[in-house]
Amino acid sequence: MGKKAAEALKISYPELDEYLHINHSVYMRFGSKFYYITDANENYWRAQDTSIRNHKNHFVDCSDLVPTVGEFLSLRFANGHTIEEVFDQCTFYASLSGEKDA
Repeated sequence: MGKKAAEALKISYPELDEYLHINHSVYMRFGSKFYYITDANENYWRAQDTSIRNHKNHFVDCSDLVPTVGEFLSLRFANGHTIEEVFDQCTFYASLSGEKDA
């Protein structure tokens, strides 16, 4: 996991799929919650709750693992909503590679 960028991304819902394919991860704020959206070894996609850490100090998964970005974008996890349903209420931030989020 990289560090959350301070500045929000200017991205549309149609651009999110390509952004994830290229960058492999993004932070998403929905209400007061932050999620880390990432791939697992470039094979599966998931959302992680940034407010919960496991014993290795990694974020905890809060969605199912699915094999494609398209499937992930239609997955319900954010209070029972898909990203498409709540996109206009979300803010996205780049995950800065090589920097760890404390």
